[in-house]
Parts: sequence; structure tokens; C-alpha cells
Amino acid sequence: MDWKKFGKKLLFPPVWLMVILVVICAAALPFIFLNSMEQTVPAYIAYGLAFYTLSVVCLSCILVLPKQYRAIRDGIYNNPLGNRFMTDRVFRIKLSLSASLAVSMLYAIVHIGSWYLLRSWWFIVLSAYYAIMAVMRFLLVRYVRIQKIGTSILGEWKRSRICACILLLINLSLSGAVLMILYRDMGYDYPGIMIYVMALYTFYAFIHAIVDIVRYRKLGSPVMSTAKIVSLSGALVSMLNLETAMFAQFGGEMTPQNQHLFIILTGAGISITVVTLSVILIVTATKAIRREKHGK
Repeated sequence: MDWKKFGKKLLFPPVWLMVILVVICAAALPFIFLNSMEQTVPAYIAYGLAFYTLSVVCLSCILVLPKQYRAIRDGIYNNPLGNRFMTDRVFRIKLSLSASLAVSMLYAIVHIGSWYLLRSWWFIVLSAYYAIMAVMRFLLVRYVRIQKIGTSILGEWKRSRICACILLLINLSLSGAVLMILYRDMGYDYPGIMIYVMALYTFYAFIHAIVDIVRYRKLGSPVMSTAKIVSLSGALVSMLNLETAMFAQFGGEMTPQNQHLFIILTGAGISITVVTLSVILIVTATKAIRREKHGK
């Protein structure tokens, strides 16, 4: 047997095989964690397969993708849709808003269905939060589809002020979530390695929202800035959800009183931040609207 050739095939299997392995691991791991099978033989097989798949993917990203970077980049820019996505910032934010709207609506529907099945008010609180997010994103998506960005600053400021007023309602759902966590022991509990995945996603969303607020502020578009403030508010609430999951997973040595104190402080900090952003946006929009009308 040619061990060198075998090792190369083992480290660089066909793409179709890697796709199958990724799908199998993505389905097997949640099934194992949700059914409390962490210490069984199938679980160890799934762990080994997931480790192999992740190692091969990482190795391919390190060794193969850099060599293919120019070809991939040229392929993207030569494609009309890819070229527009990479060069048209307005198109990217329209696409991002539409995707965020779809996700918020889906989450709201899923939590309503969970409430119907489980009769837990925790899901009502969460569905209310996602419904509010969906309303704000719908208003922004509808505006950018009707009106071209930058052609009506007065209209953008008006839509921005409406979304800022709705953003204040986030605090109602946030307060309800904090109360449910404190007095009903509700919260998120991500099984196994899912908590690390959600932590990475939450911090990425938070940092990405801050960077985008600074980046899109230079464009002078109130609608785009408001969209990123909405995303930042969502990332902040995700921080609270991640904190409850962290306590559920790693907080065994911490007293319930200390956990509640951290949750109260985090909830208060997020609430103050969201209210401050909303008030600043409302005041700024109101002044801008008056200035635009006076100028006209």
C-alpha cells in the first residue's frame, strides 16, 4: 500500500465526501446532545467523525484556499450578482435587511408555535421581542425598496424616528425576559459544543454591528445607520441570552444570588444602552426633520 498516497487522500478527500460528512455531523451532534447520549458509543463515533471533518476543513482553508484566492476573487467579480454584492454597499444592506427580516419573522413564528405546544410564557416574551425586531426591519426594508437611498433625507429621518420609537418597546420584552429568568428560572441552555458556537456568533454579531455603525455613518444615510443600530440592539439582547446559557452550563459553583445579580446588571446595562440609543436617534431625527422643513 502506498501510505503517502493514502495519507494524501485521507487529508484531502473529495469535496462531495466532505459535504456529506458535514451534513452528517451537523445532524448527529444535535441529536446526541438533545437526547442525552453524550456517553454512548454512537456519541464517541460522532465526536471522532466531527473532529476529523473539522480538521480536514481547517487544513483545506489553510493550505488550499490561499492558493485559490485570486481565482475565487476573479470568479466573484466576474459574476454580475457577485460583482454587485462586492461593490454596491446599498445592495448589500438591502440584502442584509431582507435576510434579517426573514430570520426575525421565522423566530417569532417558531416561538409562538413553541408556546402553543408547551404553554410557557417564556416563548411569548421571546416571540414579542422578535416580532418587534421584525416590524422595525420591515419598515426599513419597505422604505429602501420604495425609495432610493440618499434621494430623500427627510423621508429617511422620518422612517428613522419611527423605528427609534418602536425600538423603545424592546425594553418591555427585555424586562419581561429578565423577570422570567429571575423568578421562573427560564433562559437558554445550549447543549454540548453548541454554547461555544453561539458564543462566537454572539460576539461576532456584536463587533460587526459596532463596526458597521461607524462605517455606514460616513454615508450620511439615516436609514442605514438606523438599520445597524437595530442590529446592535439585537446583538446586545443576545448577550443576555448567552449569559443565561453560560450560567446553566458553567455556573454550578456560583450561588443563585450572584447569578441573579449578574443578570440584573447585564439587563440594566442593555436596557440603558438601548434607551440611550433610541432617545439619541429620536432627538437627532427630530432636529434634522425640523431643519429640513425649515430649509425647504
